[in-house]
Amino acid sequence: QVQLVESGGGLVQPGGSLRLSCVASGSIRSLFLMGWYRQASGKQRELVATITSVYGTNYADSVRGRFTISKDNAKDAMYLQMNSLKPEDTAVYYCNAVETYNDYRYGRPGAWGQGTQVTVSS
Repeated sequence: QVQLVESGGGLVQPGGSLRLSCVASGSIRSLFLMGWYRQASGKQRELVATITSVYGTNYADSVRGRFTISKDNAKDAMYLQMNSLKPEDTAVYYCNAVETYNDYRYGRPGAWGQGTQVTVSS
């Protein structure tokens, strides 16, 4: 079973930047898809960005052009570079890992990190 550990959240002013990290450990067969999700207070968890070697990257419209998702296969790590942050980006950010193509095809959620708080405020 894959375990995910997140870091990098914090308090930042509007227009600022943060870089989130997610490191996978444990019994790892593969990491077919990794992604970032966020959940603002009182709202549903939503997709931020995903990355696979097969399908490339995918971004929510609200973050496209401001956020960049990347991964380092050698380190089993994933990153989210967040630039030009807005107050509406305030949320708990979660990393997710779907290990296999089959899991991806059937929409299985895979493993989740514990979440890291991002607060964008003056």
